Amino acid sequence: MQIGIDLGATKIESVLLKENGLELHRDRIQSPKNYQKTISDITNIVINIEKKFKKNLNVGICHPGSTNLETGFIQNAFNSPWLNNQTFSKDISKSLNRNVYCENDANCFALSEAFDGSAKNFKTVFGIILGSGCGGGLVIDKKIIIGPNSFTGEWGHIPIGKPDSETNIEEYISGKGLERKFTARFNKNLSAHEIFKNAKNNSQDEIEIIDEFKKKLARSLSLIINVIDPDAIVFGGGVSNEIESLDEIKKTTEKYLSNFNNIKNVNLKTIFLKPKFGDASGVRGAAILSKQNAI
Repeated sequence: MQIGIDLGATKIESVLLKENGLELHRDRIQSPKNYQKTISDITNIVINIEKKFKKNLNVGICHPGSTNLETGFIQNAFNSPWLNNQTFSKDISKSLNRNVYCENDANCFALSEAFDGSAKNFKTVFGIILGSGCGGGLVIDKKIIIGPNSFTGEWGHIPIGKPDSETNIEEYISGKGLERKFTARFNKNLSAHEIFKNAKNNSQDEIEIIDEFKKKLARSLSLIINVIDPDAIVFGGGVSNEIESLDEIKKTTEKYLSNFNNIKNVNLKTIFLKPKFGDASGVRGAAILSKQNAI
């Protein structure tokens, strides 16, 4: 059995998985938005689970941002800034008196779906999370690929647009980015969910923004495919849940690939998938991470 913990900006979710992937326990509490309280809350979660099941267990944690491999500091945790410049993996391991395996939340999402989720039958899997921000993770042969800079999968930070553009992908296809674009153009404040909902109800302003979103998303995906050429791409996050047809996104992506590669018609073989475990994939991936590292 393994414990997985999803440390998010608003909640800390925990799960206990059996060896066959079945859940024995699931719970969540509110994130404290304070570093020392985060350490103590996670420690208490693990202690309570172990008391309940009367067993010492391996622990994996997924979190926003990435860990600098040289310093051990968490970096780029934009929605959980109290984690930045903290040696989180070292501190939680010390608090629990064991090695705790910590990884970026998008990486754990990708691992979960590649391990026993919707992409379990594929070798190279790219997992994307479209939520308030835009994240990604690369898994090959059911192993997370990190890279020396801990930047693997961070496709949201790639500039897109004109050659001198400093606007990155995240600004066009994340929930917060959509909201800012809509407000700037139409002087109306709506949530990303409301924008998608109104577009489905034929509101022209919202349709205009969502059409642009789909094109930017497809163009961004074509960059991933040109560089990595994965067998499968799994779409997670609240904004991804709003996409009615991945086939439509795939066909638009094919057009960009045809233009970029000067090929008349690209028959894109990469499979576009919805996640099997949905929002639970991150915490499940954290548990799977602890299982892999404990072997």
